Amino acid sequence: MTPESSSRKLDDPSADPAQESEKLLRNLAGSARDREHSEPLAADNLAEVIGFNVRALRTQHGFSVSDMAANIGLSKAMLSKIENAQTSCSLSTLGLLARGLDVPVTSLFRGADAEREAVFTEAGAGPNITRNGTKAGHAYELLGSLRGQHKRLESLLVTLSQDSDAYPLFQHPGTEFIYMLEGQMQYGHGMSTYTLCPGDSLQFDGEAPHGPTALVTLPIRFLSAIAFPDNTSL
Repeated sequence: MTPESSSRKLDDPSADPAQESEKLLRNLAGSARDREHSEPLAADNLAEVIGFNVRALRTQHGFSVSDMAANIGLSKAMLSKIENAQTSCSLSTLGLLARGLDVPVTSLFRGADAEREAVFTEAGAGPNITRNGTKAGHAYELLGSLRGQHKRLESLLVTLSQDSDAYPLFQHPGTEFIYMLEGQMQYGHGMSTYTLCPGDSLQFDGEAPHGPTALVTLPIRFLSAIAFPDNTSL
């Protein structure tokens, strides 16, 4: 594709969406399952946490209670009690469960630590920030910021309400994701140019020069999320 070309790339139509969803990192690194309406989101004691994780991992592997119990050397009744938080696990039992499920022992305690941080930002309440290359009529609203390692994710609502003679050009470490909400623009990344309309998205390596190349229909609003690598000095 030449630098002057415009692309609206589509996924491979032959790809199976169900198979693609199985490759999501959040599912591979964690767990995903259906939850009954009456079931709480999080367990409130250690036995419930362990039971929840054991059942979720066992189901994920496709093991029945009988098969898993036989494989790790526990009785079916004991495994059922563990999954239903009716007994406490010894360290040796935790080791058997972890080996049978092929996970670190720490995976059985997922969700047992302190309440995880979340930031809710009401519409229009995020602070406006200035980025290098900010132009008049170009607004960047920060949509929330977590502390510690999670601060490596920067989420912005970008509003472009005026055209200008020059456009900002960005380069940064990490991966950026753009999702168009309103308007139409052409966005350049390296040697390629993409036409973005509402509902379109673009994910790219931030090290290549990138930025809008033409503001076709104003106003333009899009979400920008940048995931910085661990070795980035922030």
